[in-house]
Amino acid sequence: MLWQPSLPDQYHALSDEQLNTLIEQRRAQLGDELVILGHHYQMDEVVRHADFLGDSLKLSQLASSVVEDRAKAGTAVKYIIFCGVHFMAETADMLTPDSVQVILPDMSAGCSMADMADYDQTVEAWELIHESLKSQGWEGRIIPITYVNSTAAIKAFVGQHGGACCTSSNAGQVFEWAMNGGTEPRKPGEDIKILFLPDQHLGRNTAAAHGIDVEANTCVYDPRLTAQGEPFGGASAQELYDAATILWAGHCSVHKLFRPEHCAEIHSANAALPAGEEPTQILVHPECCKEVVDLADYAGSTEYIINTLRDAPAGSKWAIGTEVHLVNRMANEMKAKGVHVRMLSDCQCLCTTMYRIDEPHLLWVLDGLCGIGTTKDAPIDQPGGEIKVRNVVSVHPKATKLALLALNRMLEHTGGGAVKA
Repeated sequence: MLWQPSLPDQYHALSDEQLNTLIEQRRAQLGDELVILGHHYQMDEVVRHADFLGDSLKLSQLASSVVEDRAKAGTAVKYIIFCGVHFMAETADMLTPDSVQVILPDMSAGCSMADMADYDQTVEAWELIHESLKSQGWEGRIIPITYVNSTAAIKAFVGQHGGACCTSSNAGQVFEWAMNGGTEPRKPGEDIKILFLPDQHLGRNTAAAHGIDVEANTCVYDPRLTAQGEPFGGASAQELYDAATILWAGHCSVHKLFRPEHCAEIHSANAALPAGEEPTQILVHPECCKEVVDLADYAGSTEYIINTLRDAPAGSKWAIGTEVHLVNRMANEMKAKGVHVRMLSDCQCLCTTMYRIDEPHLLWVLDGLCGIGTTKDAPIDQPGGEIKVRNVVSVHPKATKLALLALNRMLEHTGGGAVKA
């Protein structure tokens, strides 16, 4: 987690109405020089200020397109404020020109799953796994795949080692690409193993969908166990040899809260319904554990969840396994269609790091861009200071070059086109 300074007290003293008014004033002042991106998991108070709402990669791609379009129209975008988490801002920085500064309103808004895959630990794992397999006479290739919910450093590692990124929407396509040899066509009889970072659940669900026996032919590498003295992250040498997919021991703190018993409760309630009454269908994100995905009626990405609900017939009932702000937003939207939407779990499945992005922090970074003072002598509702570009997220050019290799391999093999090189 990166350090974030405390805001001046005056920001927290503002009412919701004052925050909304001041933020909109700053946005108007900056005009087309500014783009605000809002992730689906954000609070409604923040989302209302976003120019675009979406998932992490799509937002970065949208930002890149907007920068290009406005440049053609004679307007230069100077700032992108990403109301999301740190790895998302990194991707936006990598996909936009160096002239654009990407800002994260609260630098402590990280992602626990992305942070579970540390670069140095990944390098160590790569070496240990290869050494073990070589000592057993294995002569195949390991191709790394990283979920886009990972740091720029991990994306760069994957790009450097012939691998690709994936999203929850295209993980199956990228997995197929890798199993076919990735950047080099698979030779007859050649053994390919995949190292899937950092979300073991998306990796396991994707491997199972590919037809891999996940009980016999996957294993988990946990870097914490390596640090405690276990040689291969808790796996045995034989498990590494037998594995078609080596899963990194990472997970989403939100989606791990959905459990098989939540699905069982829905199934039991459906079984007790009178004849002809509409049952509740279960729709979950593939970051949930395999036991939950197997019990669900449908599983798919955030975009898949949204589109499925919007296409649902009136009178249908849905229990959703994903972040609470998105579910609540969709539940309110679907009421008008007569579609009932609820959380799969009764607990508040909240992305706590995303929750750190709030209106006071958004106003604080906007004030800096507008040259508005933040001391007692310069009230925040009056201009008069120098421009301060706060909380800039910038990825090193060498890391960007390697990370873009991984992103481009994904896009080239999933119909998404290529990003800048």
